[in-house]
Amino acid sequence: MTNAKLEVLTPTNSQMIFIDQQPQMAFGVQSIDRQVLKNNTVALAKAAKVFDIPTIITTVETESFSGHTYPELLDVFPTHDILERTSMNSWDDQKVRDALAATGRKKVVVSGLWTEVCNNSFSLCAMLEGGYEIYMVADASGGTSKEAHDFSMQRMIQAGVVPVTWQQVMLEWQRDWAHKETYDAVMNIVREHSGAYGMGVDYAYTMVHKSEARLPGNHRTLPPVPAR
Repeated sequence: MTNAKLEVLTPTNSQMIFIDQQPQMAFGVQSIDRQVLKNNTVALAKAAKVFDIPTIITTVETESFSGHTYPELLDVFPTHDILERTSMNSWDDQKVRDALAATGRKKVVVSGLWTEVCNNSFSLCAMLEGGYEIYMVADASGGTSKEAHDFSMQRMIQAGVVPVTWQQVMLEWQRDWAHKETYDAVMNIVREHSGAYGMGVDYAYTMVHKSEARLPGNHRTLPPVPAR
């Protein structure tokens, strides 16, 4: 029997959905530092753009409760439609179903708020009724408590959802450093969003390979002058 989940994510077999990455939803997140959450979400969006992954952005009750999607996320996809809903479950909105079906891809990478509500209900219904495979980006999603996030992840995993992290997804899409057409863009995301890994890349480029430093502006380094 073939297990489709043994296939790695590729730029041609997967699609991406961001669910309710909105400020009021983020205010309630307690399972992950919210600045880290935003960093990871934007990094994942940039990766999806680099690899030309079909991407859906859906929101709930924007004007009445949740607020507008992070501008940093929208800036990555400036021409994308935003699929507004009333239901907590994105699967209940026909626009979302149609957008998922239009790609012809069954592997759906999910980043959303909250894990225990919007992510959970969408994932279970999309698997049951749509036959989709769900890859839940745990560190680009958040719940109202650590327990809410963790136990919801466990419930989804038991149902067949595949847990992943944003950098894992990006590097799975890259797969081989010989893919030079995306190498530089991936390294730029790493340097900006990947913490110590990104710092290490900057260090290696400049101190080992003697590349130009990433310095905005026109800085000068003034040599030491002993005080008299």
